[in-house]
Amino acid sequence: MTSKTTLHIFSYFIILFGFISTSSPAFAQSSNSTPDVVQMKTYNYADTLQLDFYSIPSNNIQLKPTVVLVHGGGFTAGQRNGGDEKRLSTYLAKKGFNVASINYRLSRKGKSFGCDCPTSIKIDTYVEAVADLSKAINYITKDTLPFKTDPTKIFLIGSSAGAETVLNFQFMRYDYRFKRLPYPNAKIAGLVSFSGAVLDENYIDASNKTPALFFHGVKDSIVPYDTNPHRFCTPTDVGYIRINGPKAIAERFSEIDGNYKVYYNEEGGHEWASLGFKFPDLIHEFLMAILHGETTMKDFESITSPIDSKE
Repeated sequence: MTSKTTLHIFSYFIILFGFISTSSPAFAQSSNSTPDVVQMKTYNYADTLQLDFYSIPSNNIQLKPTVVLVHGGGFTAGQRNGGDEKRLSTYLAKKGFNVASINYRLSRKGKSFGCDCPTSIKIDTYVEAVADLSKAINYITKDTLPFKTDPTKIFLIGSSAGAETVLNFQFMRYDYRFKRLPYPNAKIAGLVSFSGAVLDENYIDASNKTPALFFHGVKDSIVPYDTNPHRFCTPTDVGYIRINGPKAIAERFSEIDGNYKVYYNEEGGHEWASLGFKFPDLIHEFLMAILHGETTMKDFESITSPIDSKE
């Protein structure tokens, strides 16, 4: 190889190195200055059931706390990708959480879930929904990729029927009707309920208590604020069943030194199943308090409807 050829090759590498040196920092600066973009991808987690997974993609292999969001709709309607669900999922993903917004079986679609729906069918419906939630959590925690879900930091958020599903999932698993379900090997770090209730608060004990945040209207005529019949059916109705809202759950928590925060609206009804979505900052604050180990709370606090406050 001639000295002239060697010089040309050396010059080429000098130019190439100069290009890399000047262009790489510019590329890195451009990447860092671009706002984190939340991406959503849909997965089939069981049969025809789907979940929308929201996250900020990263090459970091670190596992992340993950929220599982369960929509409402009285087990007759509702969807994982409604406006409220999309907004809250995107908001929490921007804050650094993974979010899985799930579908579950709407076994009462086109049918009644009211006082004319037999109690046994209501129980079966609750059990089916908890089974589906269990499958969804199993799906996103089974393998590290692609979800990067930390199985020790799972949070549950539910609205109405979804909130009943979340509460029954966490607190009813020792009941004979629920105990055989495919529960995941994951830890529920906290839960949020918008207008939800549990079948039997007496199953809440030291083994399954978890910090809980509630939004509920005191005059809810569908899902009671305290212990009352579902939809306030009468004892002679075939669909008569007593369920336990946040007041009853909080009282049980107090007995076993559990942590809870109940936001209640004195004149509010079941619209709080939707209004709860309007307080993402309070929800995020609650989730972060749990992650930071700051969950000593036993509070009831009156809250104003964001709709009323604008009038």
